[in-house]
Amino acid sequence: MTLTDYNEVQKIKAYYHLPGLFEFYDLYSKFLPLFRTHREYFYDWCEIGSIYGAPMDCIWGGGRVGFGEEEAGRVAALMREYGISARLTFSNSLLKEEHLADKKCNELCAMFEKSGATSNGVIIYSDILLEYIKDKYPGYYFVSSTTKVITDFNEFIDELNREEFSYVVPDFRLNRELDKLNTLTSEQKRKVEFLCNECCAFDCRERKKCYENVSRKSLGEECADHICASPNATRGYSFSDAMVNPGFIGTDDIVNTYIPAGFTNFKIEGRSLGSAVILEMLLYYMVKPEHRLKVREEIYLDSMLDLF
Repeated sequence: MTLTDYNEVQKIKAYYHLPGLFEFYDLYSKFLPLFRTHREYFYDWCEIGSIYGAPMDCIWGGGRVGFGEEEAGRVAALMREYGISARLTFSNSLLKEEHLADKKCNELCAMFEKSGATSNGVIIYSDILLEYIKDKYPGYYFVSSTTKVITDFNEFIDELNREEFSYVVPDFRLNRELDKLNTLTSEQKRKVEFLCNECCAFDCRERKKCYENVSRKSLGEECADHICASPNATRGYSFSDAMVNPGFIGTDDIVNTYIPAGFTNFKIEGRSLGSAVILEMLLYYMVKPEHRLKVREEIYLDSMLDLF
């Protein structure tokens, strides 16, 4: 790589897509002002591309059972104030025509479609819902959900080539297929959004069943919990476990491997976790080590913020 090439790479930003649009409103209402007013605390190579999530009792929701309780108007106002794209997580895989008329979900679509100068998006699984939103709420861009569990690289390419998707989140097990990923065109690379911090067992074969279980619950169906066969399932999510997962993408990987190769979009999971864990992820991925304590103190010393 020449010095000119290196300098050009240094100008490229990584865009993080962060969890908890409705779930972690209080945390972001404190974190975003720090990101704006103390930009020197944060890596200069990263930006916030979007914040995603869904409120509780949202039947179009999927991926994780939503527990976000914040009022939608306040969420939209916060994203508008900081010019951040809000992504509605509507990744339910089991939707039928009868579900499209849901009042709450349509009200959310109407509210967030035209909420400021920054375009908002929808993370989606169902083609039925995709066509419905495209027709009724044309202001959105669309993200193909990782809940599709696309692990075959040729299927992944087919998904990237679909014009209706601005971004495609592959299964995390494609993260390290760098020889294949490097064969993508520049336009295809621009659309790839890697799931960085998955904790699920790398050899899991029931991931799609797990997501379908969440979809059933979101629809209000009575069903037993999916029993995960992973050896560490009883521990729940652990960021330290995620960091040793073969599919993990850390900051060194982003800066030294993915950005130079032309990949700039990175999704952080964690909607079902606590605010304290999400904060640690934000510190790791976005904050310079020498400033992490400052940011942590600013957040923790806010007596109004419940982090646990």
